[in-house]
Amino acid sequence: MSSSDKPEVVEREVKERGKEDDKKDEEKGGFIDKVKDFIHDIGEKIEETIGFGKPTADVSGIHIPKINLERADIVLDVLVKNPNPIPIPLIDINYLIESDGRKLVSGLIPDSGTIHAHGEETVKIPVSLIYDDIKNTYEDIKPGSIIPYKIKVDLIVDVPVFGRLTLPLEKTGEIPIPYKPDVDLEKIKFERFSFEETVAILHLKLENKNDFDLGLNSLDYEVWLSNVSIGGAELSKSAKIDKNGITYIDVPISFRPKDFGSALWDMIRGKGTGYSMKGNIDVDTPFGAMKLPISKEGGTTRLKKNKEDGGDDDDDDNDE
Repeated sequence: MSSSDKPEVVEREVKERGKEDDKKDEEKGGFIDKVKDFIHDIGEKIEETIGFGKPTADVSGIHIPKINLERADIVLDVLVKNPNPIPIPLIDINYLIESDGRKLVSGLIPDSGTIHAHGEETVKIPVSLIYDDIKNTYEDIKPGSIIPYKIKVDLIVDVPVFGRLTLPLEKTGEIPIPYKPDVDLEKIKFERFSFEETVAILHLKLENKNDFDLGLNSLDYEVWLSNVSIGGAELSKSAKIDKNGITYIDVPISFRPKDFGSALWDMIRGKGTGYSMKGNIDVDTPFGAMKLPISKEGGTTRLKKNKEDGGDDDDDDNDE
């Protein structure tokens, strides 16, 4: 055999060896695939036989049980279903509330209970927003505004066969940053005047500085004239105060003018009288019921009598 035939022999041997290696790789790959399929089939049979499956979670509701000028308490209802024949522990709950990508509050709730076998539980996740913290962190968030929010929740459960699983959830909505209404006592109009007891009507001006309507249900108040309390009352009163709007309401009060001493004569003569007013209003809002404070310090008003009591009874008079 000539020397020129040797390369062909070598090349043939290399090709044959390559084919054998490819065959071995194919056999090896086929074996691994078969093992994977076998494990998958076994897993499915275990699930079918024992009844194990992955739990599911969904947001079933969101509530704002309390909201005022200081904080908003939010409760997220999460319905968790357990298809397994044994209870599964809810290990941790991680939550985050953000607005336009900015974190408002976050936290962790550990050891959150157990989901019964073949059952479902509504897990309540309470979260509180402290308005001072928000306003101090983000100066562009102003009182009276409505901001969007997104709640992100991760429920971490431990399930046999599957191990530890994370169930992610999201919920979006809007939350207000409430602002207390401004109140002015524009004038006091006598209904019945005597030194022993006077019945009067307080003409109140309420200004809503929020970006949402207020449905007034009731108010409680106390009024001081010339630094002397003339009393107050609780009153059921229905009125709508439009967002960024003004409404006027009349509330009754009775007092004893003789308790005011020399200031009484200035009031009778129609001169301006210093007053203060404090109280609360109960209102309905698109976000739930609120109790908002009303207050006025250092205002000036007038007492105005009916004609039969010596007054001019001019309702068009602007008494500031």
